[in-house]
Amino acid sequence: MSFPHQFRPGWAPSLAVAVLLPLFLYMAWWQLQRAEEKRELQAEYDARAVGPTVKVEARVQRPEELQFYRVVARGYYETSYQVLVDNRVHQGQVGYEVVTPLRLPDSDVRLLVNRGWVPLGEDRGHPPAIDPPKGLQEIAGIATVPAEKPFTLGKPEPLDRGWQLVWQHLDMARYRAAVPFPVQPVVVLLDPESPAGGFARGWSRLDAGIAVHKGYAFQWFMMAGALVAVYIFVGLRRRRADDEEERKS
Repeated sequence: MSFPHQFRPGWAPSLAVAVLLPLFLYMAWWQLQRAEEKRELQAEYDARAVGPTVKVEARVQRPEELQFYRVVARGYYETSYQVLVDNRVHQGQVGYEVVTPLRLPDSDVRLLVNRGWVPLGEDRGHPPAIDPPKGLQEIAGIATVPAEKPFTLGKPEPLDRGWQLVWQHLDMARYRAAVPFPVQPVVVLLDPESPAGGFARGWSRLDAGIAVHKGYAFQWFMMAGALVAVYIFVGLRRRRADDEEERKS
């Protein structure tokens, strides 16, 4: 007895589904996990940011002592190991974020301060003027820890041939290994109202990308559903084709 809707997909479609379906589902799950991580980080950020202000000490502190707290520090800007973080967008325009080391008084320790966004300028071969103010500065802002393993398209250039001003991402481990002084494990996002040599500072919330991650997760789930639908369609169509071939023979 022959059943008209018997499923017979063939080995090639089955192999494709076996490989692609777990991948699609994993990517959807990963995007949902990233959204949840950002939500949890933002909750921690909000709780610490409204707490007591923390003074940065003249010793290298642990990241958890400073991360997400509103911090204050006094010191002197130095441009020798300043960094321009590339491909940062502000109001639809591409530019750099300027990260400048601040030498803490009576100490060799530096604190990295993200002074904000500047436009690209004439071209990438001619960086914009970014000299910080001279003299003792008092800075305030939120302390953040950059991602330890950022996504990059390739390995960054080695720094043994001289300082590289433009970086694709602020890798703290790479920075610490390249400079001749101890560095606090955080980067301070300079307050928008601070007069301490800042540029455009419209800092985004950590959870700003949650909707994007959920949108990507939905797309991966849709691709998984479409894959299964095509697989079933191909299997049933193959069965009908086999039945027609049997009737002709």
